Formats: sequence, structure tokens, C-alpha cells
Amino acid sequence: MTGPLLTLAEHDKLVAAAKRGDSTVECSLDLGRSCTSVEIVDSTSWRWQGQQFPFLERCKERTVYYWAGEEFEPASRFSGALIKLVPTEWGPPTFEIDGVKMLPTSQVSPYEDARAKVALIQPSGKAILDTCAGLGYFAAWCLAGGAARIVSFEKNPDVLWLRSLNPWSPGLDARLELQQCDVAERIASLRDASFDAVLHDPPRFGLAGELYSQAFYDHLARVLRPGGRLFHYTGAPNRLTSNRDVPNEVSKRLRLAGFVTELSGDGVLATRRRPASHR
Repeated sequence: MTGPLLTLAEHDKLVAAAKRGDSTVECSLDLGRSCTSVEIVDSTSWRWQGQQFPFLERCKERTVYYWAGEEFEPASRFSGALIKLVPTEWGPPTFEIDGVKMLPTSQVSPYEDARAKVALIQPSGKAILDTCAGLGYFAAWCLAGGAARIVSFEKNPDVLWLRSLNPWSPGLDARLELQQCDVAERIASLRDASFDAVLHDPPRFGLAGELYSQAFYDHLARVLRPGGRLFHYTGAPNRLTSNRDVPNEVSKRLRLAGFVTELSGDGVLATRRRPASHR
């Protein structure tokens, strides 16, 4: 991402400054990562970093706009499903697939939520499997926490495109290996005990049931060294409406795969059991 990003809140600041006749205004053009000074040219345009940009004719709520070279366009794509970057009150965006929100945002920033979850697996010095990369917030905090190596999988190219626009997503780092492929298909080829920790943040069960299967959990146990930690995000679906207890279903399958489990917030924290010692 090299150009400015606009949301309704920041666009309103620009418009208000133009109406007041201000020559400059302070706002954020990178979804809250920083604040910058923008020059108001006239009622139709503004200038930033030497380039002139137009005001939007219509700026919608819940939409991030990126500079496509000649005009601002929504950060969204449709190829079988509508995938879009969605601003939050916290700054770091979430994303949606066909209107389904992929990251928690109601009570905490999705970026801070990722920090707390990554802390559970204690990333320092570890090789970490990040099964469903999304916008890369888990990977960002693993890097910040001193992980030795992160292998991330994301099968949807449109999500990776959103990630390329998002200033909160991690940039290039020799410790981060990002692969565009389906972890459900790729995991069988990963070496036994090749990871010290796992972060598993799959879409909801109805969208990706294979990532909640016993076969997949058996592979997670196989690639994780004994004593290694796994955090599995499950969300907190309403049992009365879904008629399912997903966290406890997940815990049961993980225990069958060889983990010791405990419910933790909106997920399951599990530890790979060590082999019994023989006298």
C-alpha cells in the first residue's frame, strides 16, 4: 500500500475543513496508524505528499477506499463471494466475506485481540504454524514477540489482496513464510513435530467444516512437538440458536488427537501431550 486510504470519518474531516476554508487539516490516511497533514486545495480536491486527490462524490459507511491510480475505489472484490475491508472504531480494520465478519471488533480492536491470543502460545524463539492467515494480525504479533519462524497459509487470493492494502498487516520479513494454499490440503505434507506452537483461526464451522474435523486435528497434533501449545479460535456461538456447543466439541476432538485442553476466552487453549515415560 503506497497511496492514501479513506474512510467516512476521515473524508468528513477533509470536507469539513474545505467548508471552513482551512488551508490544512490533520487526519489519518492509513487507518489510524499515523496522523498526517493534508493541504486543502479547494472544494473539490486536496493534496498530500505532493499529489492531488479528489473528494469522493459519495463516501459510504463501513467501507475503506484506496487510491487506484486515477480514482478512489472500495477495498472489495467479488469472485464467488464479496470480500471487503471494513473500518473499525479502533483503527485496525476487519474484513468480511459475504457480510460475515471475520474478526472480533465489538469490544476490542481486532489487532489487540490478536495480541492477547498470540501471547497464549508464548511465541518467543518458536516455529509457529498459522493455519488461516487472514489479514496477518497473528503473524504480526508473532514477529513482534520474537518468533523464530512463522509459516502462514491463506487460500483466498482476494484476502491476500486486502492484506496488501492494509497498513496493519505485516510487511516482508525473512521469518514469515506466507503461502497461498488451503492448509486442509497442505498439512498432510508438513513434517512431524516441525512446529513449537500453532494458531488456528478458521472461518466458522458452516463455512469450513474440514478445519474442525478429527482428521485435521490429528494432523495438528502430528506437526506439533510434544509440549507445544495450540490456540484454536472458536468464537462463542449462541447454543440456543445454533444448537451446538462448538468450543466443547472442539475440545473433545482435540483431546482425542492427543491434547490437553482448556476453554480460554473465545477459544480453546491446548497443549500437546508428552509421550508417557518408560522405566
